[in-house]
Amino acid sequence: MRNPKIESIYKKLCLVSVFTGATEKQPVRAFIEYCESMGVDRQKAYARLVSEIYAGGGAFAPLVERAVFEDENPLVKSVARKQTCAPCIYAAAERELETFADLARLSPADFALDMQKNEREIPAFEMVNATLPPSFYARLENIGKVGYGIFSAHGMFRLSDEKTIEPILSADKTELNKFIGYEQEREKVLENTRAFVAGRPAANVLLYGDAGSGKSSTVKAVANAFFDEGVRLIELRKDQLALLPLVMGKIVGNPLKFIIFIDDLSFNRSDDHFSMLKAALEGSASAKADNAVIYATSNRRHIIKESFSDREGDDVHRNDTLQETLSLSERFGLTVLFAKPDKQLYLEIVQRLAARRGLKINESELNEKAEAFALKKGSRSARCAEQFVESLL
Repeated sequence: MRNPKIESIYKKLCLVSVFTGATEKQPVRAFIEYCESMGVDRQKAYARLVSEIYAGGGAFAPLVERAVFEDENPLVKSVARKQTCAPCIYAAAERELETFADLARLSPADFALDMQKNEREIPAFEMVNATLPPSFYARLENIGKVGYGIFSAHGMFRLSDEKTIEPILSADKTELNKFIGYEQEREKVLENTRAFVAGRPAANVLLYGDAGSGKSSTVKAVANAFFDEGVRLIELRKDQLALLPLVMGKIVGNPLKFIIFIDDLSFNRSDDHFSMLKAALEGSASAKADNAVIYATSNRRHIIKESFSDREGDDVHRNDTLQETLSLSERFGLTVLFAKPDKQLYLEIVQRLAARRGLKINESELNEKAEAFALKKGSRSARCAEQFVESLL
């Protein structure tokens, strides 16, 4: 005899019409497959369900709630865009949230009864209090900071080769308090991001300078710092710049704020991607969203790889063309120089990193070895300092 509680929840899930995406997420999908199986197959389906729960940490309720929170549906989209949602959608959503709450409250004992097994005979999972529907409505009221869909659970994203925005599961967790040096440079980026979050005018930013000076890490750390304020980062490769209008179209109207991050940016004079970035920086409607700014890093102040042949070419209006290519960096509202550290700053970074890692070594010996390491690498940099301390470990 099947457990009527499980049977009732399954029948209600079959009628879900607002949170349809949540029914396709694990472990909700595994629960539905369990309900649709019989006999030994039902036991196997339960094992698959518990396997999904274990993969998500061992508790059922938080995974069910996450499936609901990440769902993109007419209700959250209407609220995000400050549009009126039909009363029938609100009513359906309210019923469905109660169903998901009932699902999240199921225990191993409920499944044991359903399969006519002793509870000790089946794999168990952790029981955690379900917080639906109140937690969902709380998130709905704060949707400008928590977001919805894939943007609700992740902070950094990339554009896949299939032209879809996907989360970076192994995203850089760099924090601002981990940096040593370059405080003034980072503060400029932070202040611009604060303005962006507050809805004040914010600039597109170019961080340029020597390799290993922390430009890329600064952008990622800033995005991490403002995650709770509704900031998300989408990383684009240079060869994906032609897809900027596509990305902007996907995020336009979203209540979150987006940093479009382009790392290690440089162009040849004849590069096809030049014009697309230029259009975005100039605010072209097709390549710009009101809730997005562009943060780019480059080792070159003017971004363009220029050769002597460019200066001596046969272009009739050579000077105009040259100014066009060299002026791209001027279209960034804010440019921040991350210069190569001098000896004093380099050694300060080394010393503080060594202290942070608990290394017990004489300061003069540490400095001497650090200088030798930099000489071998060919230059001083924050990255060089970090690599040196790592080598001592």
